[in-house]
Amino acid sequence: MILLGIGELGASGKPDEVIRTLALGSCVAVVLWSARAGAGGMVHVALPSSSLNPTQARRRPGRFADTGIAALLDEMDRLGCGPGPSDLVARIAGGAAVLDLGDHLDIGARNVEAVRAVLAERRLPLVGEDVRGQISRSVELEVGTGAVRVIAANRTSWEI
Repeated sequence: MILLGIGELGASGKPDEVIRTLALGSCVAVVLWSARAGAGGMVHVALPSSSLNPTQARRRPGRFADTGIAALLDEMDRLGCGPGPSDLVARIAGGAAVLDLGDHLDIGARNVEAVRAVLAERRLPLVGEDVRGQISRSVELEVGTGAVRVIAANRTSWEI
C-alpha cells in the first residue's frame, strides 16, 4: 500500500498495489489511471495554485493543483503512460466545506475548480467525481483494476 499525506503523490504499475489518502476535507484527491499501461497514481492537492507559494511548490509540488497534476503526469509517464495523456482517465474526490467560512473562503470549491481547469487544459477526461458537500472522505485506488473507492467518515463507501 502507498499511503499519501497532504501534498504527496504516488504512482504504481503493480496490479496488486493500492494507493490511498485519508481525511480529505477541502483537499482534493486527483486519480489518474491507464488501462493500457495497467498503472495508476494519485495526488493529494491542498491548494489551488502554486502562485500562492512558488518556493513551497518547488519543494512539494503535490500541494498545488497545477504543479501536483504536472508532477503526477511525470510519474505516470515513467510508468509507460506517455507520451501525452492519450489513454489516461481522471477521477477526483474531496473539496468539501467542512467548516462554514463563507463562500469567499471556500477553499474546497476553489480546489475543485482549479483541478478541473488543469485536467481540461491537459485534455485529461474526467470520468468520475465525488466533490463538495460537507463530508470528509478518504480515497483509494486499486491499481490493477482502476477502481476508485471513496470512504466517508462513517465508513460508508462507494465507487466513482
